[in-house]
Amino acid sequence: MNGTQGYAVFFFPQALEALGEAIKPYLMPGAEPWVLCNEIDTGGALIEMTLRGKNAEGHPVDIELMVPSGMVRMIVSAHSDGSFGFAPQTNAKPAMPPMEAPSSDKPKP
Repeated sequence: MNGTQGYAVFFFPQALEALGEAIKPYLMPGAEPWVLCNEIDTGGALIEMTLRGKNAEGHPVDIELMVPSGMVRMIVSAHSDGSFGFAPQTNAKPAMPPMEAPSSDKPKP
């Protein structure tokens, strides 16, 4: 996806066949065709994808593409939301100096 933030939506082969020519303008090239969308809503029988495109005059437009949820094989998020996980901390505190072991001949207060 070359640094683009969004979602890659992969379809089952039977879905691509059923959608035919109608889906082809939205597919990205690759070993398995996929659709790049900026927003996605999976909360229903249809998966709603919002794509950014340009009209005939070159002006930006938002395109909403809806397909039955059973046609989608996988959705991959390509958002970079900063650091997350178990990376080493850069502001780690220095180690404590070694403490002296208690001695039996020292007076106890």
